[in-house]
Amino acid sequence: MNNVYQHSQRRAAQGTGLLFFVATVACLLALAGTYYFFVRTTTGQFIDESALVEATALNGPATRTSTKFLDALPVISLVLASIVVLFVTIGRHRWAAAGIALAACAGANAATQLLKNWFPARPFTGVQTLELNSLPSGHTTLAASAAAAVVLMVSPRWRPLAAFAGGSFAVVTGVSTLINQWHRPSDVVAAYLVVGAFMLPAGWLMMRLGNAWNVWDGFGEHWAASRWWLLLPVIAGLSAAGVAVYSLMKIAPGDGQETSTTNYFWSGVALIVIAGYLCVVAVTWLFAHAARRRAPAEL
Repeated sequence: MNNVYQHSQRRAAQGTGLLFFVATVACLLALAGTYYFFVRTTTGQFIDESALVEATALNGPATRTSTKFLDALPVISLVLASIVVLFVTIGRHRWAAAGIALAACAGANAATQLLKNWFPARPFTGVQTLELNSLPSGHTTLAASAAAAVVLMVSPRWRPLAAFAGGSFAVVTGVSTLINQWHRPSDVVAAYLVVGAFMLPAGWLMMRLGNAWNVWDGFGEHWAASRWWLLLPVIAGLSAAGVAVYSLMKIAPGDGQETSTTNYFWSGVALIVIAGYLCVVAVTWLFAHAARRRAPAEL
């Protein structure tokens, strides 16, 4: 019985490795596509820049609030991640996992700064915009990588909740950078993809270590493992998609076309929300699939 179980686990691990590889490659390809469309093409630049310009319509309390949040973001991210990582590392003796998570987090943030300098300045395509490259967003990378480090460190039963909470934190950060006119929507999306490209291989490596704590009984075994944490980001993403479609239809050529005042802005916000929560859904499902199921002898 145990031999059959172990054989099935080995086959599952091989399939999981392929999924992590495909997801990582998808992040890299999506990053390249995001850069090309929003930086190198006229249409992409226009959409991106229009969202940034229209963010001025929210000047006032929203801008002041987002500025305060962004100013405090480095401290918030580091404190929250440090508390969880230190507690889990010391309390649960997950030293190898902590090293992997912190290395991936540092790598994602270093890569973001390198890409900012490596990517050439925005070419002039007829759209009036700052030529300085701002892709990917450093603040968003910091928030998303800190959240991802927590997801990697916690046990499987806590990952669905951690992924949703951390993803929401990253989405709020991304939207705040747009409201504050620090970054365009594409900068935020690129930051999510950079974090994914580093954290997914790190997650696969952690699973390969065969840690005894990466074991669970599936969704529903604990309130933090409820399927609601998988359903809520789906609902949020679909709602954002509805907002994007509605906003873009109002400014589409044809009868009833409007001169946009905030439609591009709301489309940009929707893009950030969709990308952020799509990552949450993918990570939640992938890590749930990768976590080892409890052996018959452990039940």
